[in-house]
Amino acid sequence: MIDRREILDFLNKRVGCPMTFRNLAEQLGLSSSERRALKKILRALTAEGLVTRTNRGLYGPVQELQFMTGYFEAHREGYGFVILQEPMQRDIFIPSRATMGAMDNDKVIVRVENRKKREGSIVKILQRAHLKVSGIFDRNRSGYFVRPKDPSIKFDIYIPPEEANKAEEGDMVVAEIINYPQGRGHASGRIKRILKRPSCPSEHIDNLIEELDVPSVFPHKVLVHAHDCGLLVNSKDRQDLRGLKTVTIDGEKARDFDDAISIGASSNGYTLWVHIADVSHYVGWNSPMDLEARRRGNSFYFPDRVIPMLPQALSEDLCSLKPKEDRLTFTVEMEFDRQGNLLGKQFYRSLINSNERLTYNTVRDIIAFPEIESLRAYEYLKGDIQLMYELSLLLRSVRKGRGSLDFDLPEPEVLLDMQGNPEDIIRAERNLAHNIIEEFMIAANEAVAREIEDSGMPSIYRVHELPERDKLEETFRFLHDSGLVKDPFYIKARDLHQFIRHVNGHPLEDLITKHLLRSLKQARYSTDNIGHYGLASQTYTHFTSPIRRYPDLIVHRILKTLLFKEPCPEQDEALEEMLNDIAFLSSRMERKANDCERGALEVMRCWLMKGREGECFDAKVINVTPYGLRVRLKEFYVEGFINVSYMVDDFYRYDERSYRLIGLRRGKSFYIGSEVRVRLENVDIEGRELLFGFF
Repeated sequence: MIDRREILDFLNKRVGCPMTFRNLAEQLGLSSSERRALKKILRALTAEGLVTRTNRGLYGPVQELQFMTGYFEAHREGYGFVILQEPMQRDIFIPSRATMGAMDNDKVIVRVENRKKREGSIVKILQRAHLKVSGIFDRNRSGYFVRPKDPSIKFDIYIPPEEANKAEEGDMVVAEIINYPQGRGHASGRIKRILKRPSCPSEHIDNLIEELDVPSVFPHKVLVHAHDCGLLVNSKDRQDLRGLKTVTIDGEKARDFDDAISIGASSNGYTLWVHIADVSHYVGWNSPMDLEARRRGNSFYFPDRVIPMLPQALSEDLCSLKPKEDRLTFTVEMEFDRQGNLLGKQFYRSLINSNERLTYNTVRDIIAFPEIESLRAYEYLKGDIQLMYELSLLLRSVRKGRGSLDFDLPEPEVLLDMQGNPEDIIRAERNLAHNIIEEFMIAANEAVAREIEDSGMPSIYRVHELPERDKLEETFRFLHDSGLVKDPFYIKARDLHQFIRHVNGHPLEDLITKHLLRSLKQARYSTDNIGHYGLASQTYTHFTSPIRRYPDLIVHRILKTLLFKEPCPEQDEALEEMLNDIAFLSSRMERKANDCERGALEVMRCWLMKGREGECFDAKVINVTPYGLRVRLKEFYVEGFINVSYMVDDFYRYDERSYRLIGLRRGKSFYIGSEVRVRLENVDIEGRELLFGFF
């Protein structure tokens, strides 16, 4: 019986032009039953974007027909880019006329029409990322419709009267899409929920979760499976490491502890143990809990809650490396010399008992202020923590020496009161303890990635492509023309780390690095190892967070199959195809989680500033557009927008060359980094935006 691999090989290697189904079956010499199987295989390969079917019904491999598969990144102006699934390929620009109604994050097939300009058109939408859309319920002479809240969605959704579900004009609603726009056909849907106007931040976060269609409730069979996992605790065939001094180091609010560390001095330098929760012991391939975790892709973090990838019975209990409790782990043991070079590594199943649950601030104080009375309880750990600090500095030095990019961008942190209302939004502190954990996790991830790659077994890697030259050139032109960088020089991708060190300590360092980041591609998951540009790593994966990231759980299973011959659901070729789909979905869900975190921060900014309308603040301009200024307050780590229509002291025009707004009469100009005094004019709770004017 023919299989999909045989069909793909035939199309890729032996077919010189697109073929009809009949010709393909004849050339393969198939019987009637085999032809029926061929139809199913072609249908599946077409749905996955590996084979395409032309308007004339001809089949051919995607690459040979100038077609490529990727996901669509929509822009609010209507155009977008297709980020190709195949690594090391430049993005394809899609004009607004050629999107075929694709929405942000849809999986699509694009036809490349201008290779030099990297321009194309979408010819098929393989998988929709948006099954629901939130927006305002409205009506006109033609009937009812939903006006999407997301500005990148350029079409309204028609709602038949019988599907309105008692929604009234002006309601904020969530609509399920029944039909997507095709040709001149309109999108249509049904109202699934009417969102009540939020009266507090937590209700607003509830609405955000509904809007972004985050899976927040576990199916009953998954919860039953999670409960039964308590019966699977088996410490046989494990190295007993309960005698090692072991700690977890996390943030103050952390509730799931999936990594713990131990350290010791050796004759060569250091021995480091990185212990990771053995989630794969409890969550088997294709079990109900595994399929649900795969669908979610990762945990979703909000200021007031976490929507976990795994049920709480595992994420906060059985798999969480709590202090003073035995836990099943997967350990990476590494030997380093006194220069921070890796000498050897081992991987094995283990049993640990964490001595302490430490926070970043506690570790910082133990290193910087060891004589503080409140730290006396950790006296027995001070030597180990000092060793950790020493080794982390060496590892960081080695990483920087090979060209790793270290963006130290400030991150906002929301401080909540007892009722869940934001008290403040501050610039989150990163200290030496963060660096310790970061370096140790990077070392473990690299060690695992090298082990798997050397074996030749299919796996999922964390990859980061080199920046495209034209984007990098454009960014440096912007940095110079906007006045952020004085010298009009261009840095090649391999030397970017030197430029980052050059601007370290610059008054506008965070703005410079923020714009540099925009020129870089996003890191993602792939079965093709092309290396990690940002870390200057030839081989990298994610292994250290299986409680909250699905690819880490997959890598655990791959490593166990390699080391302990644990069963895998597929053979190498079929496994690689399955992993490719998982990598694509996980990358997409990671972007969705980022959208959620960004939206939640916007919610908290608005609720923090609610009631402060009319107050004045000192601020800094962080971006300039033809429509106005983006500013960040100094008193709170809060951003907002000044529309050019609120700049009433003059008529302003946007200078594209210098990225400034310049007054036509007085000549006053505003540029990135300008210090301004602003007044809060309006808090748009539903739009999640702060609108400022000049004082």
